[in-house]
Amino acid sequence: MSAPGGAGTSGYEEDGTEVEAEAEVGALLALSAALASRDEANVREALGMALGAADPIAVEETLLQSHLFLGYPAALNGFALWRELSGRMAGPPTPDREAWGVRGVEVCRRVYGGQYEGLRANIRRLHPDMERWMVEEGYGKVLGRPGLALAVRELCIVAILAVQDVPRQLYSHLRGARCVGASEQAVERALEAAARVSTAAARARAGETWNAVRGRAEGKQG
Repeated sequence: MSAPGGAGTSGYEEDGTEVEAEAEVGALLALSAALASRDEANVREALGMALGAADPIAVEETLLQSHLFLGYPAALNGFALWRELSGRMAGPPTPDREAWGVRGVEVCRRVYGGQYEGLRANIRRLHPDMERWMVEEGYGKVLGRPGLALAVRELCIVAILAVQDVPRQLYSHLRGARCVGASEQAVERALEAAARVSTAAARARAGETWNAVRGRAEGKQG
């Protein structure tokens, strides 16, 4: 198992380079999008694909992190289907609570880059507990876990947010995926996975949001 946030069982390195897991990452993206669709048939189909293409640890990490964006009911229902289809028993809990704060700061800073301080200030203005939970719970407890590369985690989040049609959060995580090393092609694969289960309006807004992210990046290079 990898170090926190490092290249895990997904087979992706932190620069987003494909090693030998293109099919696995595709399965995880499809699973993330299916969970966001909240359609049991979609989730069952995606889990069936993941059974043959993905490491079980990577699947379980994908299911675990989905609760941050979809809530506990969606994650629990996804796990119930996974236990049924895979026959795998649940493993032990991860005893790393003491590391959440420090790890959360490190991972959040990597995802947001130069926007990190501004992000924290903006969330703090909304509510200081939301800021603390975002860093400790979101990035420390969940997204900084071992078992799945941070770039793949961000791509899965992109797929979820594109289906949910939340452009502001999608914009942040599109940038985040690029900041932690996902290639443009990998981001577009995530958006394609989302498009298969999205409404036409959500697909259009996701495309507009991605164009805005790319336009900003090109403007900085010019």
